[in-house]
Amino acid sequence: MPFPILRTARLTLRPFTMDDAPRVQELVSAREVAENTLMIPHPYPDGAAAEWIAKHEADFVENRSHHFAIDDGQLVGAIGLIFKGDGIGEIGYWIGVPFWGRGYASEAANAVVRHGFEQCDLQRVFACHFTRNAASGRVLQKTGMTYEGTLRRHVKKWDEYVDLAFYGILRDEWLSRA
Repeated sequence: MPFPILRTARLTLRPFTMDDAPRVQELVSAREVAENTLMIPHPYPDGAAAEWIAKHEADFVENRSHHFAIDDGQLVGAIGLIFKGDGIGEIGYWIGVPFWGRGYASEAANAVVRHGFEQCDLQRVFACHFTRNAASGRVLQKTGMTYEGTLRRHVKKWDEYVDLAFYGILRDEWLSRA
């Protein structure tokens, strides 16, 4: 099966290519992006974007995840759907700082949740965010996800333990609103 390409009113969600590596490097090098994501370090190491992109094909082929470039004519961010097994998927995303506040994360998240239920036959999709990043919580609410709770000081980001807010949506809930 070829890698899916998802389209929304303004965006194309497509596979990353090695040509995207310099732009990924540029966007995720912003401290503001790194401080609100668990897996992005700061400073972002040279070559890390290419290493990350190089893993995507195997992740797709082995049905571990789908990593999408969020493109509005240029690369503005990324969103992934990670398969946790037993019909459960987790979404995660980042948007480059110059593109914050434009609704791109919400638009992309809605498309990926739809993809998870319609194409990947998931039964549940969930996501979490640092509680200090309220904008990410609003993105998840716009997908129809329900707040499920907060795990206090659940992860360590740099030298600080941070709280994670969890959201989720079940297949039948999504179908009733679709």
